[in-house]
Amino acid sequence: MHRVFVYGTLRRGEAEAPRLRTATYLGRHITEPKYTLCDFEEYPAAVSWGLTQISGEVYEISDELLCELDAYEEYPKVYHRRQIPTAFGTAWIYLMRAPPAVACVIAHGDWCRRDEIEIF
Repeated sequence: MHRVFVYGTLRRGEAEAPRLRTATYLGRHITEPKYTLCDFEEYPAAVSWGLTQISGEVYEISDELLCELDAYEEYPKVYHRRQIPTAFGTAWIYLMRAPPAVACVIAHGDWCRRDEIEIF
C-alpha cells in the first residue's frame, strides 16, 4: 500500500475524484510552505519551489491504483513524484517537472478555493 497527497481535481467533490473510488480517505493535510500552486483553469499543478502551503487530502492506495495515477498524471514525462511528510505518514505528491511558462498562481494554496479573490 502507498499513500498519496492530492491537491486538485482528484480531491473529493472535484471532477476526477471518482478515480480514487477504491482508495481509503485518510484526511486533510497542508504541506510545508515550500511550493507554488499554479492554476491552468481545468486543473492545478504544483511545483517544488516557492513559499506556499498546499491544501489537499491524503489517501491510502494500492499498487494498481498508483500505476493508474502515474498514467493519469503522465509520470514521469510531465510530473514527477516525491515523498512528503504528512500527519498520516509519508505520501507521494505529484509535482510538475518543467516550470510553466505562463500560469496564474493560487497564492493561498487551495485549489478548492481557486475562485476566491485575494487582495494584497
